[in-house]
Amino acid sequence: MTHGIRDKVVVITGASSGLGEAAARRLAKHGAKLVVGARRLDRLQALAEELSLDPQAVLQTDVTRFEQVKRLVDQAVKLHGRIDVIINNAGLMPHSPLERCKVEDWDRTIDVNLKGVLYGIGAALPHMKEQKSGHIINVSSVAGHKVNPGGAVYAATKHGVRVISEGLRQEIKPYNIRTTIISPGAVATELPDSITEPDVAERVRKVYELAIPADSFANMVAFAMSQPEDVDINEILFRPTRQEY
Repeated sequence: MTHGIRDKVVVITGASSGLGEAAARRLAKHGAKLVVGARRLDRLQALAEELSLDPQAVLQTDVTRFEQVKRLVDQAVKLHGRIDVIINNAGLMPHSPLERCKVEDWDRTIDVNLKGVLYGIGAALPHMKEQKSGHIINVSSVAGHKVNPGGAVYAATKHGVRVISEGLRQEIKPYNIRTTIISPGAVATELPDSITEPDVAERVRKVYELAIPADSFANMVAFAMSQPEDVDINEILFRPTRQEY
């Protein structure tokens, strides 16, 4: 599955843990040229050292700030002359019932999960259009397909990622750019830790008892990237075999 991965320049947001970290490990193993961003610079630097990345390929990045996302993408182009893939992965999941009016959580969820993806697209697209090639991978969720009580805002953002991605797919066909939406179910990450309501966090953690490793997400990324250039894997939905939701 290394075909289509070796020597590709790949930008990953939210690469300091979870899905982003797993994808970085897998793609580095297959010879991709990584440029990684996340808020937690210490963890990002530790990962970069482990993977023998150029120190310049690591940037502290807050995806709620367009200028920081653009700087990350531009750094990839500066280092390698192009950007082949961007994985818009950074996300959080502060579930709560709407009646609790957790406005701050709502704002953070929209800013990271939805605007962060838009900013990644906006930063990468000019370069990919000029190249007449590229691959934009956006991370949605099973929650982008279904909604449960307490998860309305999170589900709305993840459904929004799917809508944006489909609109993008149709717009960029003249430029030979591929798009992939990856929608994981319960995968072992720090995502439940972003829940600020203790009772909701306890319920979600019970669901996550059947979570599968984050490397399962890396498998999906590698599969989508390794297809021939004339094959566009537009959406992958996966979950633990035992997950009902």
